Amino acid sequence: MYTYLAIVPPTRGISRLAVSLVVLSLVVLGRSLAFSQVGQNDVHIVPRSTIPTRDQVLTLKTTVNLVLVNVTVTDSRERLVSDLRASDFSLLDDKQPQHIKYFSREDMPISIALVFDTSESMKNYMEQARQAAIEFYRASNPKDEFTVITFGDRPETLLDFSDPIASLGARLQPIQAKGHTSLWDATYLALEKMQKARYSKRAVLLISDGGDNHSRYTEGELRSILREADVQVYAVAPYKNSGRLPEDKSGLLWLDEVTSETGGRVFAIHEPNELLNAVTQISDELRNQYVLGYLPAPGARNGKWHKLKVKLNTDRTERLRTYAKNGYYGPAE
Repeated sequence: MYTYLAIVPPTRGISRLAVSLVVLSLVVLGRSLAFSQVGQNDVHIVPRSTIPTRDQVLTLKTTVNLVLVNVTVTDSRERLVSDLRASDFSLLDDKQPQHIKYFSREDMPISIALVFDTSESMKNYMEQARQAAIEFYRASNPKDEFTVITFGDRPETLLDFSDPIASLGARLQPIQAKGHTSLWDATYLALEKMQKARYSKRAVLLISDGGDNHSRYTEGELRSILREADVQVYAVAPYKNSGRLPEDKSGLLWLDEVTSETGGRVFAIHEPNELLNAVTQISDELRNQYVLGYLPAPGARNGKWHKLKVKLNTDRTERLRTYAKNGYYGPAE
């Protein structure tokens, strides 16, 4: 039996937040995949059953350092493209081409933080937002785990990873829209919760109009933490054409920038009934992502920021678009 482990950066220290190492264990019988002589051009496709839980991660030793990148691919009509091969991708680390050693397109279990805006500015969207949150849970992988955070004047944990997610509807029902918007504090709390996450694949879904006006943490502090957390961030943001405050406009821009940096994206909606379609699309994307893994050069173990770029090599005539994180911190020696 041969065991291959992958530690996903970052391992850099974070003030006030210790982001856990993400480790992927690839355990395969030698007679089934013959890993005894691994060639430089081998690409290993591994099913989700080999992904360890957080508890298992703590007992493992590192033998191979892989950088893992989640990639979503869509066509010109925003439909998911799920039939690509490893050879259809190119991956650059600080502009240097990398050899893809690990490739997967399985529906992997995910640890998800649902961050739900209950401030006054969400008043006209509350009922649809509640239904969208419940539908997002229903469409999830049965093995997924959830923590749910609501926020108005301050963030509060509605459900923890250890709580039964089936009670989500009953717990959301009595909540009314009121108060200010502490979006950055709520996002920070979600990242703290991820320290106890069970799975190596992790995502945050924000349902908010993006207008922060009541957080203790600054935008700069949160942006720095998000850059190091290796968590994909998605957002559904109601867009109001008139009467928007300055923080609302900057908040939507912030959501767009942050989600793009982490490999997710923001869905700006104009009507409450668009919420359900948006979260359904996000759920589909999380279920149909590619995972690319490569071995960085020895010099990459320097604790510094590395820019990533994912490109497609297909001969398709249609225009395809990729969504992936734009960088990572290399592990320090």
